[in-house]
Amino acid sequence: MTTRPDFLSLSIACPPPDEGSVEVRPIVNGRDLLAEVLPRGVGGSRYLGVDPRDLLGQDGPLHATATPHEVRLAWSGCGVEECCGALYMTVTRNRDHVVWAGWRDLANQDLDLPELRFRFTAGQYEAEVLRAGEDRSWEWPAGAVARLLETALRGHGDWLVRWDCELEGVWASRKEPDRIHVVLRHPRNGADADLPWLQFGMTLPIDADAPSDQAERLEARLTSGDPRATAEVWGGSHDAEQLGYPWPPVDPLFI
Repeated sequence: MTTRPDFLSLSIACPPPDEGSVEVRPIVNGRDLLAEVLPRGVGGSRYLGVDPRDLLGQDGPLHATATPHEVRLAWSGCGVEECCGALYMTVTRNRDHVVWAGWRDLANQDLDLPELRFRFTAGQYEAEVLRAGEDRSWEWPAGAVARLLETALRGHGDWLVRWDCELEGVWASRKEPDRIHVVLRHPRNGADADLPWLQFGMTLPIDADAPSDQAERLEARLTSGDPRATAEVWGGSHDAEQLGYPWPPVDPLFI
């Protein structure tokens, strides 16, 4: 007897800014996977879906290949994996099907789900992942600017190399609709080499112009020179003062 394939829907929950963050909720066979199928995380805290920017998109981790790879589907509690955990599963494409299996939570060693295995038809699965990735109805203007600007800056590898920096990310908060934050690290690979390193940040205002126009202007402005000259030090290693920049760092929460 052939088992019917599972059916995947990806719902993007967008509660009011003061009530939670935007999250991707996987719906399998009509049931919310994080709420109805899986047990709760550490200490009984419920699992929350990850941000669409981290899961979806053209190069998002949900796209399945013949090579198995892990995907972070959810987090819980304080958001620090080692403390309150995060939910991972392994996605694999096997000819005409996509399989989700191999569930684990670093902070919840009691999580044991050997029988939890979903098998989707590859066509339905990929169509749904693409559809969800193209859905921007949840995105606010500053969020769109941040996404477009990050994509553009990552394409300027020569600019980052010239100033010995790497891009951590471009972030936006729905609680701060009039600004975005660009975060850089200097020097490149400093943390990996156990060398002193700094985190540079800059807060950029957002206006009512089209997000694409704003992202283009900000890209031209940022890549025209040394970003370290205008950015503030937001963090770094315990010995970062050796790099010669103002210390201690500025707390971006109080800017």
